[in-house]
Amino acid sequence: MRKTVTILVSLLFAASAFAQNAGDEFKASYERQVRNVGYAGVGVETIINRWEAADPDDPYMLLAKHNFNLIKAQSTQVVVKDKRRYLGMEPVLSLKDSLDKDVYYFQEVVYDDDLYAEAIRAIDRAISINDLELRYILSKITALVSYEKESPDMAAAELTAFIDRYTATKDRPWTLDGERVGEDVFLQAVGEYCYSFFQTASDASYDYFFKISQKMSKLYPKDVVFINNQGAYWQAAKKDNKKALRFYKKAIKLDPDDYAANRNIKLIESSQSKKGRSSK
Repeated sequence: MRKTVTILVSLLFAASAFAQNAGDEFKASYERQVRNVGYAGVGVETIINRWEAADPDDPYMLLAKHNFNLIKAQSTQVVVKDKRRYLGMEPVLSLKDSLDKDVYYFQEVVYDDDLYAEAIRAIDRAISINDLELRYILSKITALVSYEKESPDMAAAELTAFIDRYTATKDRPWTLDGERVGEDVFLQAVGEYCYSFFQTASDASYDYFFKISQKMSKLYPKDVVFINNQGAYWQAAKKDNKKALRFYKKAIKLDPDDYAANRNIKLIESSQSKKGRSSK
């Protein structure tokens, strides 16, 4: 079973053993403050500034700086859409307009560009110092996904570059929060980003979802997750159940008990059966 990475849920929390000797005291103070007030709460910036003055090349400090600026950059606004879901979210409110059409209201996170750029500079610096630490790489990709929303061009490019580099160097000592990890964590991380693209459900995000899943299937032909992803693309994005079934049945051949493939095959067969009955 794969180790859960939860990159899209949690921005940070590393194990205490990840501290560098020179930054132990700052790291402990920072994590204690974050637990009490959050990533951008009162006092956090002061700790980061002192930490940076003492050790400007500590990559964990740069991760803290990234998280601080990323959270500070965020605000929310209500946007109006004519569709029932947006960025994978349900509306916070729905009303009828003057023509009795449904209008949906969504709460969307938006970013201050200057603070966001500062966050990206910090995480880029952390990656340049330790390019085998997954937390830094995944934090950057997650920030790009959140910022770009329906057009995740930079996020997809960064993810693709990460896949290429990891698969070319997977025998090197890759870590997550300072702990040596195996290929299962890499596969889990890529799978989570694919799921994020799928949930966004825009033309561009569906396209990247499909292309990255195709790429991963070529690299890992026995991994049913990425085979199922291609079936989901044809089923959800292209409404082509015939092509979707080819991938689900391919997944079943590799793993007869695979839940996703079995469930989607049943859904398609049920839909086809209902259409057949209604046409009589």
